[in-house]
Amino acid sequence: MPQTDKQICIPPELPELLKQFTKAAIRTQPQDLIQWAADYFGSMSRGEIPPVRERSERVALSNWAELTPELLKILHSRVGGRLIIHADELAQMWKVLNLPTDLFNSVMNVGRFTEEIEWLKFLALSCSSLGVTIAKTLKIVCEVLSSDHDGGPPRIPFSTFQFLYTYIAEVDGEISASHVSRMLNYIEQEVIGPDGLIKVNDFTQNPRVRLE
Repeated sequence: MPQTDKQICIPPELPELLKQFTKAAIRTQPQDLIQWAADYFGSMSRGEIPPVRERSERVALSNWAELTPELLKILHSRVGGRLIIHADELAQMWKVLNLPTDLFNSVMNVGRFTEEIEWLKFLALSCSSLGVTIAKTLKIVCEVLSSDHDGGPPRIPFSTFQFLYTYIAEVDGEISASHVSRMLNYIEQEVIGPDGLIKVNDFTQNPRVRLE
C-alpha cells in the first residue's frame, strides 16, 4: 500500500458539527438513518435548515397505532427477566407481535445496539416513541415494568428508575447530568419510602420533580 507524507487536516469545527449531528439524529429518530444523514449534511452544505424534528414534533401515539404499552408489556414478559437479549431473537419477538419493522430499526439505530441488546435500554427507547416527553416515557416504562397485581398504582424499584432516567436523559442530550443528579437525589431522599419503590405519581404529580 503506497505511503504518503501528506497530512490530513481536520477542521477545528468538525467535533462540534458531529456532536450537533448526533443530537439531531437522536431527537429526530429517522427510520432510514443513512438517507436522513445525507439530507442533513446536504441541507447544511446549502445553508438550509436541516431536517430535525424538535421534541414537540415527535411521533405521537396515534401515529404508531400498532405499538401500545400493552404490547410492550407482552414483549417484556416474553423477554423473561433477562437483562441481555440477542438482536435476532428480539427481532423475531417483535415480528410475532406484528409491531412495525421501521420502528424496530429506528430504536436499534438510535440506541446503537448491536448483537447483544440491553433490554431495559431498548424498552426505554421504544417507550419514548409513545411518550414524547421524558416524564411520559418513564410513566409508560413504569406501567410496562410494574408487576403489581393488587390494583395499586404502577411502581418499580427506585434503582431501576434511576438507571432508566439517567439513560434516557443521556440519549436525549438536552438535560445536564447535574440536573439529573439533583432530581434523583431529591426523589431518593424526600419521596422514596422504606420499600424502595417509586410510583408514577411520585414523578408526574410532584411539583418539585421536574425531569426535563
